[in-house]
Amino acid sequence: MPSIFEQDVMYVPGVGPKRKEILSKELNIQTFGDLLEYYPYKYVDRSRIYRSDELSPDMPFVQLKGKILSFEEFEMGPRKKRLVAHFHDGGRIVDLVWFARTQYVTKSIKVNTDYIVFGKPSIFNGRFQIAHPEVEPASDLQLSSMGMQPYYNTTEKMKTMGLTSRSIERIVKSMLERIPSPIDETLPAFITGPLHLVSRDDALRHVHYPKNTDEMQRARLRLKFEELFYVQLNILRYAADQRRKYRGYVFPRVGDYFNGFFRYRLPFTLTDAQKRVIREIRQDMGSGRQMNRLLQGDVGSGKTLVALMSMLIALDNGYQACIMAPTEILAEQHLATIREFLGDMPIRVELLTGIVKGKKRQEILDGLADGSVQILVGTHAIIEDPVQFYRLGFAVVDEQHRFGVAQRAKLWSKSENPPHVLVMTATPIPRTLAMTIYGDLDVSVIDELPPGRKPIQTEHRFDTQITSLYESIRRQVRLGRQIYIVFPLIKESEKIDLKNLEEGYETLCQVFSEFRLSKVHGKMKSKEKEDEMLRFVRGETQILVATTVIEVGVNVPNASVMIILDAQRFGLSQLHQLRGRVGRGADQSYCILVTPYQLSKETRRRIDIMCDTNDGFQIAEADLKLRGPGDLEGTQQSGMAFDLKIADIARDGQIVQMARDEAQKIIDIDPNCERAEYSMLWNRLAELRKTNINWGVIS
Repeated sequence: MPSIFEQDVMYVPGVGPKRKEILSKELNIQTFGDLLEYYPYKYVDRSRIYRSDELSPDMPFVQLKGKILSFEEFEMGPRKKRLVAHFHDGGRIVDLVWFARTQYVTKSIKVNTDYIVFGKPSIFNGRFQIAHPEVEPASDLQLSSMGMQPYYNTTEKMKTMGLTSRSIERIVKSMLERIPSPIDETLPAFITGPLHLVSRDDALRHVHYPKNTDEMQRARLRLKFEELFYVQLNILRYAADQRRKYRGYVFPRVGDYFNGFFRYRLPFTLTDAQKRVIREIRQDMGSGRQMNRLLQGDVGSGKTLVALMSMLIALDNGYQACIMAPTEILAEQHLATIREFLGDMPIRVELLTGIVKGKKRQEILDGLADGSVQILVGTHAIIEDPVQFYRLGFAVVDEQHRFGVAQRAKLWSKSENPPHVLVMTATPIPRTLAMTIYGDLDVSVIDELPPGRKPIQTEHRFDTQITSLYESIRRQVRLGRQIYIVFPLIKESEKIDLKNLEEGYETLCQVFSEFRLSKVHGKMKSKEKEDEMLRFVRGETQILVATTVIEVGVNVPNASVMIILDAQRFGLSQLHQLRGRVGRGADQSYCILVTPYQLSKETRRRIDIMCDTNDGFQIAEADLKLRGPGDLEGTQQSGMAFDLKIADIARDGQIVQMARDEAQKIIDIDPNCERAEYSMLWNRLAELRKTNINWGVIS
């Protein structure tokens, strides 16, 4: 029998076909259940009446009880009016002000009638006023039952159809009266008891109609925990399945390749963080389970060296290794770095990308099949069907967010057993987000830079100071350095942005007529883009004018200045990624953020954070708090596979951890999802997986 939560929202009193259509289009609310999970975003205390002589301009929303003495109308330019009602409660006069729907107000609100007025007080021309207040007959007020009033987000379209926050509140109330109590439980007592979580029935009723702050907070905690718990249970169940299905290769030996490199070829002493990560990887490789590890480290922290040393362990045990990069230029840089590290060691390292063709390509394919090619560096060309390894034991995926899960899985088919997989990213991901997005991966972090690296100096300049900035660029180029100049290219206004870049490039060519410039943007053909990049990498051009296509990859130790124009249009993580293109050599490097003088408070905060710290993890945490997980630049998780209705990964880190710990306990005891005492959990998870959420993508 279908549950009441699956009933069409049209049958909730106050909805009907027209409102159902707008709720469905604007908020994707189609059933009782959808409406029940449309939670308030804030609450206001409606449990008391204030007097007008208690008002102060810094107060939140208040309720007053009194009469309207008269109305006045003021002209505000062509076809615009301001309506003012003079309200009196026996104390001072308070002005109620409307800038829209004024005819409706004068028709529906009567002079000399008792009303309850609700809104936020402010002062204008020395008098208290409340703009666009809620006004209701005093006879409707029931203080004790109202308690905290919920507020719901609504769109402009909804408001024009009369669907305000107040209307939604009334609709939810009439629906809750129709839902029988108690609402079925979805978490067993052995979880809710020790964690002191309220019942699901209490949580769902009190989240919409709490009597006080404590009741509201307890309801929200329970619902946040449940939401995050089932996300984590699904991820951990998937990871446990994978581990059970796929045995990993056991690499017990650390032999001549690793030891020879460590003793004679290591270019510098490893940092403590690098040593710790290599130990974690070695432990995985010897455990008998297939490794899936995410390696996070800021640009220049030495991830490639860690990856190479891990590959050498695979070679010591008679297996091949590969590293897959998102672009040809990045693959070529990895090849050059690895060959330089290995020097004259007897290890065959080859490159496989789209540009390797004919006889050379066939030689590499033959070498992979007979095992003579020990390390393969390449792009997604590595996962194409003709590529067959003799014994692939270890695979490194660089910049995971550029590869889909399906591509990662294709690597597995290249070997009898899936190889050990190390996923590297220079995009620092806050721990709570990593646990949720990459839940099936163990996380390692390199959180210190190699000795001798100078921190990049970041400065903020206004676009009125551009002439002095040009002089600084000249000085740096004359010192033999190279410069990046980045223009924003945001999809919504691609044509305008492209025009800005083209015109900007022409202007810069005139300003720096004595230097050679390259230009790179996403609309260019790949070959053209690679050629321009290579000219800069080889030092044939001194200034590279580009869009964010240079965000990932390219290593140019001689480039010491990054200038980001219109920096206010970038997210924090993206600014940090761009800054990471410099500071790769021994020279002092600079990042200059150029913005207009007029900036919003939030943008100014972003710019200040960039100038204050080089720590990618601090920046990622701040970015998550400022922007939310849905559009974190760099992690490209705007298509997060699940929609969090009430939890917030940025602010609910402790609850994420609590949910994960509880989910892990369940998986440890019941890895096959078959124990009777956990049937409530597995049934609920199956129910959630039937929804339109693409749970499989999470991993």
